[in-house]
Amino acid sequence: MPRIAFYPGSFDPITNGHLDVVRHAVPLCDRLVVAIGVHPGKKPLFSTEERLRMLEDVCGPVATQAGCVLEAVTFDDLSVTAARKHGATIMIRGLRDGTDLDYEMQLAGMNEAMAPEVHTVFLPASPMVRPITATLVRQIAGMGGDVSTFVPPLVASLLKAKFAG
Repeated sequence: MPRIAFYPGSFDPITNGHLDVVRHAVPLCDRLVVAIGVHPGKKPLFSTEERLRMLEDVCGPVATQAGCVLEAVTFDDLSVTAARKHGATIMIRGLRDGTDLDYEMQLAGMNEAMAPEVHTVFLPASPMVRPITATLVRQIAGMGGDVSTFVPPLVASLLKAKFAG
């Protein structure tokens, strides 16, 4: 039976922190479903299609190199429900610090109550990417700052184009 993992997020944009989680997740599974949560109340910088393409272009080669199949998808329901729909038994969650852990432990407990067959796996961020958040990346890029140390090169160029005025 293939090991399927589900990694949900907004990925707006994908950062080196997200890529770090993917690098650590792909050895744990045969298929990694990286899923963009689509919520009507949110106004993302990048369209869903742009984010799906970014995920495939940036994370796909990492997965392939590890012998893992990467699937980039969207979902508009609970992440644990979406994980089930994709046949996942592993929910991947990245942790940057203790604040993330506190929140993620609550989420993992609720998810376990709803879907006991889906096990949450916490992957701690590598030290170099711990301070990176997509929100800060968007703010820095929006103010003309250099985000090249925080995002993959493709994403840096897409951000530059997005904010070119």
